[in-house]
Amino acid sequence: MGDYRTIRTSGQGEIVEKKSRFIGEVHFAKDLQEAESYLAAARKKYYDARHHCFACITGTPDTPEEILRSNDDGEPGGTAGKPMLEVLTGEGLHYAAAVVTRYFGGTLLGTGGLVRAYTAAIRAAVENAEIITVIHGRKLSYQVTYSQAGKLQYVYAGEQLPQPEIEYGQEVVMHLLVPDHKIDRIKKLTIDATNGQARLIGESLCEYTI
Repeated sequence: MGDYRTIRTSGQGEIVEKKSRFIGEVHFAKDLQEAESYLAAARKKYYDARHHCFACITGTPDTPEEILRSNDDGEPGGTAGKPMLEVLTGEGLHYAAAVVTRYFGGTLLGTGGLVRAYTAAIRAAVENAEIITVIHGRKLSYQVTYSQAGKLQYVYAGEQLPQPEIEYGQEVVMHLLVPDHKIDRIKKLTIDATNGQARLIGESLCEYTI
């Protein structure tokens, strides 16, 4: 499984099209059960609305375990759930659930109008959500001198790594989070910058966000 984008903080957006209200919301959902719980919550909250349309992407990203689902909830086939799902996939989101609640305004929008409205409602919700990237990598722990630590901080900043966690004692221990594709490069840069004196005292798989 590689790096992926997901939702840290839920978002909501609303549009009005010919007096019909479309209330969109997006949430993080680790599995199908959690995704469907947001649909159930919307039905309860907006109990008097005509439609509650749904889309989700759950399960381990880019594997056979990943599940993509959508539901039009009575709207013409392919005019609600599918375009909502296309917004999620277009944004590269995983572990995501989307719900759009529609209050009918009395005027038919036609299939094209519905697609545009459901798409716009979810786009607005995504824009109001906090989106993060989850990085798969390793945590490397190096023991170095004080002078080497200062030099390495500069090197790591140049590689756009997260700020290392530093423990100060008789010597310095630097804990860094490194994406998988940069492991070999960072190890080489660390050795080069310390003339081979940096000591790798720990290495473990990790997952972190930016």
